[in-house]
Amino acid sequence: MTKKRIAIFASGSGSNAEKIAEHFASDSQVDISLILTNNPQAGVIARARRLHVPVVVFDRTTFYESARIVELLQGQAIDLVVLAGFMMLIPESMVQAFPNKIVNIHPALLPKYGGKGMYGHFVHEAVVAAQETESGITIHYVNERYDEGAIIFQASCPVVATDTPEDVAKKVQVLEHKHFPEVVGQLLNS
Repeated sequence: MTKKRIAIFASGSGSNAEKIAEHFASDSQVDISLILTNNPQAGVIARARRLHVPVVVFDRTTFYESARIVELLQGQAIDLVVLAGFMMLIPESMVQAFPNKIVNIHPALLPKYGGKGMYGHFVHEAVVAAQETESGITIHYVNERYDEGAIIFQASCPVVATDTPEDVAKKVQVLEHKHFPEVVGQLLNS
């Protein structure tokens, strides 16, 4: 049986990328083939090196105005593209090259608190400001628009009146680390 190959895109610290890599570390049927980032200072680079996963750093021009990233993914026979804290809109050419093979995690219960500019602490601040009683995660397929692809999985956590955005972020991250690797595994086997 051929190994399933994953490419992970991340722009920040890479904690979700690391959890996914750890989840599949002992799985002989899954390979974390690449970690890609648009941020040459991203913490995910150090994590990838510790995990012995090749890293590709690219710039905006390469991503949007060339076919290099799509060709790289196709050349690596990638089965699933995982966005784990990746901050750029995926180009239409990549969505078309990997239909229903690109997934993202969003730190809120979509359709609330999604769209351009709604990421990380901005989401948690908005949740607290709106006095929501719950937040959570949404894992969804990626299309050409921010956070509008079909929802695959959601998990929620309570938000209480005394929670700060940082409190909400911690609760959401627990959900991310628990569920994202499991859902990625389910998608690989579907």
